[in-house]
Amino acid sequence: MSRAFGFIPVVPPFAGAGQNEAVVAAYTERLTALGGTRRSAGDLGDPAPLVYVMATGGTEGALLALHEERQALVPGEPVVLVAHPGNNSLPASLEVLARLQQDGAQGRIVYLRGADDERGLAALDDALHDVAVRFALHSARIGLVGAPSDWLVASSPDPAVVADVWGPEVVPVSLADLDAAMDAASAEAVALGAASLAGGAKDSVEPSAADLSEVSRVHEGLRALVVEHRLDALTLRCFDIVLARSTSGCFALSELTDVGVISGCEGDLVSTVGLLWVKLLTGEVPWMANPSEVNEDTNSLVLAHCTVPRTLVESYRLRSHFESGLGIGIQGQLPLGPVTLLRIGGSMMDALWLAEGEVVSTGDAENLCRTQVRVSLSRGNVRDLLTSPLGNHIVLVYGHHADRLASWWDSML
Repeated sequence: MSRAFGFIPVVPPFAGAGQNEAVVAAYTERLTALGGTRRSAGDLGDPAPLVYVMATGGTEGALLALHEERQALVPGEPVVLVAHPGNNSLPASLEVLARLQQDGAQGRIVYLRGADDERGLAALDDALHDVAVRFALHSARIGLVGAPSDWLVASSPDPAVVADVWGPEVVPVSLADLDAAMDAASAEAVALGAASLAGGAKDSVEPSAADLSEVSRVHEGLRALVVEHRLDALTLRCFDIVLARSTSGCFALSELTDVGVISGCEGDLVSTVGLLWVKLLTGEVPWMANPSEVNEDTNSLVLAHCTVPRTLVESYRLRSHFESGLGIGIQGQLPLGPVTLLRIGGSMMDALWLAEGEVVSTGDAENLCRTQVRVSLSRGNVRDLLTSPLGNHIVLVYGHHADRLASWWDSML
């Protein structure tokens, strides 16, 4: 663990200062060595994540007072309590977190069996990272380029819900602005993007040289809007681009995601929040796709979409956009291996489906979107998608991250 954070020992009013210091001395030394800075009640305004070390029992009232003052200075920060085996530290932590949760606050207890408890210290590192992810979400700006697609009847939340529940500000950007940015793109930049896409492809089936130029122009237009509006992520009403300009946004969304600007399809704000969340938490590049087939007997599903970040694939072919036959879709060959799937949903974006499994095969069926994988689930059930779906698009990320995501969900949202 090596990240900047603050910590403050919480002591009761009835114990002597020397006694309190003796209790927390070893923990203070270790936390300082890990990058922590000891704070007092007088400097609670520092924005770095704050940890409360519950020195002894009888500290519940003191913690509530500190938390109230901290919230006035750093609103919405989840509370992270460090408890240890002695001096009734854990009982006090349990009591006060229960009270905070009754009051609507979020947070968790990190239990250290001792100052050298490496597992506990790793859990503290996770908690600090979780707080940092929450702050990143609450400072993020997601561009909504065009309205959500008409068919996203369960995936078009009010921007106020996105901000209130998850934190990001939704920045509306018109398709007219995108048109203007596309038309202003330089010929040199468009040519470079087209060459990059074509040069990395294993082969090309339907697309022409003109198609390459046009999808690169979409990318240059969106890239300009990212800079203009200071966007951390975006989602595009991409089918309007198909209809109006006979091209597609598939390359643009792939390329932007690969350079760190999470980009979702079809104006799907829900999935874009999911993509951004999983990227911030795991550091891995995510993919969104349609669940095109489920098999209850094998507890597996097929995911497919016409775009995929090129950093995720082992190789790719250039195809047309599946539904329209226009523009360019990316038919990527994703690697086999462990993955986590997730879907956020509900009218308040406060429901979650999580699963883990393995990519066991890829496909090239002509009646599906171009990039296709079959995922066999080892955790979670595909039947949930049929009986209580949260919406269409599913987010996939490589690795086993369900426990990590669930822990964040339970204590940070």
